[in-house]
Amino acid sequence: MATAFPAAVALLVASGAQAGDMGRQHYILNCAGCHQFDGTGGRAHEVPNMRGAVGHFLRLPEGRAFLVRVPGTANSKLTDAQVATMLNWMVYEFSRAEVPPDFKPYTPEEVTRLRHAPLDDVAARRAAIVAKLAAMGYRVEWEGVRP
Repeated sequence: MATAFPAAVALLVASGAQAGDMGRQHYILNCAGCHQFDGTGGRAHEVPNMRGAVGHFLRLPEGRAFLVRVPGTANSKLTDAQVATMLNWMVYEFSRAEVPPDFKPYTPEEVTRLRHAPLDDVAARRAAIVAKLAAMGYRVEWEGVRP
């Protein structure tokens, strides 16, 4: 991880990131260390693969809230507006095909309301959401993560 941060900063500088890329920038600097630059996560530390999965969470109010309340998001140094920008970028970047047609982008106000109630048991909450989605007919795989 020590070398990942300077590499991420170098990538951002080299890419000449614009204001429209703020969600991507926030993700790279705050999440990619665990979830990887491409959102695939990692089995070694049971970090979920968000690709093709995270958009399904938006189908349930508790799933939508989960994305804000997970420790990495809830405890980040990002402002609520930055978290909203990052989450909106993430769901389309990693799971565009799974985003429900009625999806409303996260707002800073919604993030403020949700993020200050962190989750007590992340794995159990995630498993419950995945089970509920499965009962609705949506297949959500969090490869390498024990529910």
